[in-house]
Amino acid sequence: MRLFLKLFSVVALMFSFMGTAYALEPVYSDFFGKAIKGYDPVAYFTEGKAVEGDSDFQYEWNGADWYFSSQENLDRFVGNPERYAPQYGGYCAWAVSKGYTAKIDPHAWSVVDGKLYLNYNKSVQSTWQQDIAGNIAKGDANWPSLLAQ
Repeated sequence: MRLFLKLFSVVALMFSFMGTAYALEPVYSDFFGKAIKGYDPVAYFTEGKAVEGDSDFQYEWNGADWYFSSQENLDRFVGNPERYAPQYGGYCAWAVSKGYTAKIDPHAWSVVDGKLYLNYNKSVQSTWQQDIAGNIAKGDANWPSLLAQ
């Protein structure tokens, strides 16, 4: 009887989780909690390319670990994280424009009007770039409701 009660409790607990709504994380991070898969967000602006971060230069912000290629870039980010953090929490900008979220490839990126946008891959980035202004407008409209889910 005890075994049955324990088993019943475990099954009931599993079903209770199935009906629970989980909020979207404000920052997309990989399995290890790394924002932008460990790439330096500041380097997109200063070097114009995706640069892998170093665990020696790490900062926790907005629920994720951000990695940087230098102390200077880490200091810049700490001084103004909103300036360097990717839009839509680092989720794929094209997906957000369509009303859902998707992971990203750190090498599929654009800086538009001083803001960093990431995409799922280079092919999706090409599609997103066909109507950047329209996709940003749609993404800006969709993002608050996606974050609230």
